[in-house]
Order: sequence, then C-alpha cells, then structure tokens
Amino acid sequence: MNRYWLLIGIMALPVIPAAAAGPHDFHFPRLADRWDEAVPLGNGMLGALIWQEGSILRFSLDRADLWDNRPVENFQKPEFTFAWMYQKILEKDIQSVQDLIDKPYDRDPAPTRIPAGRLELDQAAFGPVQAVTLDIQQALGTVQWESGVQLQAFVHADRPVGWFRLQGYDKSVVPRLIPPPFSGDEASGNQQANSLSGHTLQSLGYPAPEVINGKDSLTYRQKGWGGFEFVIHCAWRQTDAKTFDGAWAIVSNAREKNPAAVAEREVTRALRRTFSDDLASHARWWKKFWEQSAIAIPDPLLETQWYREMYKFGSTARRGAPPISLQAVWTADERRIPPWKGDYHHDLNTELSYWPCYSANHLEEGLSFLDWLWEIQPAAKNWTRRFYNQGGLNVPGVTTIQGEPMGGWHQYTCSPTTSAWLAHHFYLHWCYSQDRNFLKTRAYPWIRDVAVFLLEHSRLSENGVRQLPLSSSPEINDNRLEAWFQTTTNYDLALIRWVIGAAAELAEELGEKADAMTWRTMLDEWPPLARDETDGRLLVAPNCPLRESHRHFSHLMAIFPLGLIDPDNGEEDQKTIASSLAELERLGPDWWCGYSYAWLGSLYARACQGDKAAEVLRIFAECFCSPNSFHLNGDQTQSGKSKMTYRPFTLEGNMAFAAGVQEMLLKSHRGIVRVFPAIPESWREAAFTTLRAEGAFLVSARRAEGKTQEVRVVSEAGKPLRLVNPFGEDEYTLDGISEDDVKRSDGQLIIPAKKGMTIILRRK
Repeated sequence: MNRYWLLIGIMALPVIPAAAAGPHDFHFPRLADRWDEAVPLGNGMLGALIWQEGSILRFSLDRADLWDNRPVENFQKPEFTFAWMYQKILEKDIQSVQDLIDKPYDRDPAPTRIPAGRLELDQAAFGPVQAVTLDIQQALGTVQWESGVQLQAFVHADRPVGWFRLQGYDKSVVPRLIPPPFSGDEASGNQQANSLSGHTLQSLGYPAPEVINGKDSLTYRQKGWGGFEFVIHCAWRQTDAKTFDGAWAIVSNAREKNPAAVAEREVTRALRRTFSDDLASHARWWKKFWEQSAIAIPDPLLETQWYREMYKFGSTARRGAPPISLQAVWTADERRIPPWKGDYHHDLNTELSYWPCYSANHLEEGLSFLDWLWEIQPAAKNWTRRFYNQGGLNVPGVTTIQGEPMGGWHQYTCSPTTSAWLAHHFYLHWCYSQDRNFLKTRAYPWIRDVAVFLLEHSRLSENGVRQLPLSSSPEINDNRLEAWFQTTTNYDLALIRWVIGAAAELAEELGEKADAMTWRTMLDEWPPLARDETDGRLLVAPNCPLRESHRHFSHLMAIFPLGLIDPDNGEEDQKTIASSLAELERLGPDWWCGYSYAWLGSLYARACQGDKAAEVLRIFAECFCSPNSFHLNGDQTQSGKSKMTYRPFTLEGNMAFAAGVQEMLLKSHRGIVRVFPAIPESWREAAFTTLRAEGAFLVSARRAEGKTQEVRVVSEAGKPLRLVNPFGEDEYTLDGISEDDVKRSDGQLIIPAKKGMTIILRRK
C-alpha cells in the first residue's frame, strides 16, 4: 500500500505504523570514535552518548542540572548598571564596558555546565563490530558484534535511570566508572582558553572525587563549588550465563538532600523491576510520543531528518526537567568545559529550540521551557531592578540554570528585549492550546510585565515617538561600539511592537479593558519598522541596511517568527518579504551557521516559497550535521555553504529545521489555517497527521496527484475555524457539519466548529 494512503488511513487514530518510521532509524557500520557522532539517548534530565575509543566502549553520561553556579564577581560591583553602561557608551569608552561585562565570560571558567562522567566497558574480546543502530521508535541503542555479542541501552523515558544489557558473552564483565578530570594538574595552555574552546575542568578547582568500587556496583561522588555535589551510581547483575544487566543513575543535591542514597535507591529499584519490564514501560512512553503527529513527504532526506529532530526533542524536552540548553543532556565529552559553557543563550538558541513543539503537537514537552521561565522569574525581576533600576520584567541574554546573568557580549546579554522574545513562547502556547487558565495565570502576566518594563525603559520624544536609549541587533557588529544604535533597530522594534500588541490582545481577551487601552496607546507611540524606500526590504535600523553576510537574521524577526509582516497583509508586505529574502541571497551564505539555513527554511515557508524552503533545509541536513544528526554549526563538507567550518554542537539548528518542515506543511498564523502552503511543486504526494494549528485544532491532510485530497480537523476548544479552501474551485464533500452552516469569504471556509467536533473535507 502507498505510504501516503497508509498514513491518511489512520488519521482518525493518530498512530504511526512501524513501517512508516523504520527508515528513519540510525544505522552505522561501526561505533563512532567521537562523542559528537555517538548514539544519543536521553529523557530530558539524564543523557548518554555511546561511542568508542580504541577497544573501550564508552557511555558518556550527563544530567541536565549539573552546574557550577558561582556568581560572576564583576556583576557584584556597583557599576554593573545600565546607567553606568549607557554613560560609557556615550563617552565611547567601549573598553571599560567590555572589561566589566564581556571579558568574564571568556576569562572565567564558571559559571558553567559541567559533565558527569563515563561508564566504560572493554570490548576487545567481543571482536569486530558488525552494526550499530538507534531505533528511534523505542529510543533503544544496539551494538552488534560479529561474535554474536550484543549490547542494548536506553535512558528510561520517565524514570530517573539508564540501562544497558550485554548478551552472548559468557565471561565476567566489570564496567569502569571514569570521573571527569576535575582534579589534578591543570593542562598547559589554559590561559588561551575561551568560551568556545573551553577551559580545562581542573580550572574549576574541585577536590578529587570519592570513588567506591563494590562487588557488583560503582559509586562516584564529586563535590563542586558552593556545596554542590552529585553522585553517579551503577550496579549490575548476571541474569543468566550469557546475560549481564546494568543500571545507572545520576543525582545531584540541587534537588535531593542525600544524592548518594537516592541514586542507589533508584538503581536498586530498577534492577528489581528488570531490564525487560523497564524497556516495556519506556517503549510505551515513546509510542505515545510518536502518536502525537506524523509526516510523509517525497523527500527522504527531509522526512528522515524531521523524525530524527523530533527524536532529539523527545529526548531533551521533559516537564519536570530543566529546559534545553545549548547541548541539553549531551554535554561535550572532551575533558573540558563545553562550548559556550553549555548555557542558556536567549538571543536565539533557547527560542529556536522550542519552535517545533507547537505545530508538532508536543505542547506538554514545550511546557518544560515555560515552567522554567516562570521559575526563574524572581531572579529575572531582581536583575531588572538591580541593573536597570526599573520595574517590570527583563531576562539576561545569557543565563545560568538559576536565571542569573553570565555575561558575554553586553549588547545582547543586556538587551532590553530578551524577555519579549521569550514572551512569544507564552503567547504561542496560549494560541495553540487555548488554555484559558494558562492565559490568565502565565501568558498575560509574563507579557504584561515585559510591556511594563519597556514602558519604563523607553523614552518618549517631544514629537510623541518612543525609542530605546540604546538598541542593538544580534549579532550585528559583534561587540564593537558600532553594535550600539542610537535609533531603535528592527530587531528590538519588532519585538517591542509584537509584545505590546500581544499585551493588548490578551488583555482584551481577559476583559482587562483599561490595560488594553494602555497598551494600544503605547503601541501607537512606537515608529513603524524601518524599510528601504526603493524596494521595501527590512533594514537593520533606520538608514542602516544589512551590508554583509551574517549568521543571525535578527533584522527579519518581523517576518518570522513574529509574523508582523505577513503575505496576508497585502502587496506592501509581500514586496518587503520578497526583497528581504532576495537581499539574503545576494549577500550570500559566507558567514551563516547551520541554524541560519534552518531559520531560512521557515522564512521561505512563510513566504510560500516551497522549493527554496526545501533547498535550504536539505543543505542544513547534508552539510551542517554529523552522522548522528547533531547540528555542528559549521559546514562539515567544506563545500562553500559557509566559511564557518568548525564543529561545536548545539541543538537550536536541529529544532529550527523541524519547525521549517512543519511550516511547509501547515500554516495557521493569524488564525487562518492553510494545508500544504509552501511545498515544492514536485511534491505530488504528501501527508501529515495531527499537526496542531492555532485555535487548538488538530489537522490531518493528504495530497495526491498534485492536489489536496482530504483534510480532517478536530476542534479541541470549539473556536471558529477559518480554513483556506484546500480544493480551490473543485468540488468537495463535507462531513461533520452541515454545508448550510459554513460561510465562504475571500477563499476561506468559515466553520463554526464545536468542542470535540471532527470535520472532514474530501475532494470529489
């Protein structure tokens, strides 16, 4: 049976058949000899990477809350304020600002994410490796040796343990637990280290670990800064003559008073449950995860990459665990501090990492980000008062897991609009879920507080126009003095106009009429976005065009993700979108990263340029990812797709890729639902099930012979459905609602859907 028909045939029951997903699994002829090409396993809190060095099989272990949270000494000084920074910028004393805010990030090893350690097995006696697989349906890694020995491993989806099983070997096996080199002599050349290359772990100054070797267990305890400590406990047992089962846990005192006792307890309980029982419950979680949505497109590369990105999202996003950081649960295993300290960058990285959760129907996993943002809100408000001497809410552009500032380029780490971009995720969750309690208790309070901050921070000129005292556009002009603009950049302005408009919209939704009027009045005081007078393209700032290839499309925020400029607005916006994208093409990709291509996929999709969207997403998958699909930032093929050819692993590009594919298949921005809005003409067949649209609609659709054949919509909230007629002038049938109840306007079908209603449209 054709797989597009197979997928659409199960739209009423959103279950993905095994045959549809098998081709997306990972298959390797050998174990990787680099950590960033390893088999990745994770559950949001715990992570493991399976690879080898010589005859040693390695499990690089990680836990998301392992952090050295020591404060930045410079930020305790009285001059660490916006007023001081502003005065220095006016005096053009950029060096003093860089010394106070920028340099500690490169100079000091902490605050930082820290790695956990390794489990190792000597595989020399097993012989040559025959095959390595990662079954993404079950999140199960397998290594098969030619001798018949087999290793299976998984990190349990919703229990705090990892598992491994070795079968087919009849001699004793004793794992080794290898601590990271936190103690000992510091490696030479550490003075040359920076936030990318990473300081040595010895530079953190930790004491030697405590390692306890039991008869059938291993325990490693590491003390860190300020009373922090964590424990790894591993235990194993021989279940028959040729089967060896082991379980491990990592526990920190960030959450548990006695991490050693908790780690041992969790491993003991796991071994009592058995490997097989835990694998069964683990597989049930993943089955439910994959039932949330599915796609089938005639580009095997893009389809496979999408499934692998969703696998990584399911492995790293989990409510109750910290949100996705730069590397999430796969901290670099290079015996050093990870690239960019494995931290939370909010000038792109965290935001892109959660783009796919909305239309992919993974709102629950996406809440892990919003829960954390709410949790760090007190720290953010404290920083807002201390640094800006103002009320409301802003968030440092680079933070620790506790929400404290880490420094870095001050234009972006001290940006006044960071919290506005973060606010967009609160807004999206409301739009896609229609959860009114979330709207009242989380979305509007966050967005309102951001608007309050911007009201206090901005200045109203004599002619009634607002602007920021200082403005920037990540990462235009890096951290030079020229990175500061005296006029408000399109990056800042787009976020400001969006968040104030959202505040007004949500206030009205909640019946807060006075608030809504305040925000509408304030919105009118901000200038329009800066466009070129000749072709309408978006500028970086008034009278400042984008002059060179640049990795961060910050000046195009108004197009995607914010949607202030949209094709539905008419010819002027259509012209702006076309000319802005043409400018990117003209300047070329010399200084793009992988995430630039992934973001561009969504920009092209929003512009309904399907062929170009598919092209740039293919380039991302082919040129900027390692064999295990990790986004490595630079062009690994060195084929001219970028002059950046380095390979630091970060996750935001992977997640932005998934969002780009979804944007090609379903668009619901501004409350208007479109199926297949931006697919290449050559995609004669395509299908998806239960992608989520704004208004809390679950949409499934099938395309064949170059035309949409069927659309199925389930309404969760009972909102009116505005669906662009997917059949054009062709005839169709309508099930689930009377034809007389459907209104037609400007090519749209306006359907008064009720909560729980299923509406099916089929081509005749």
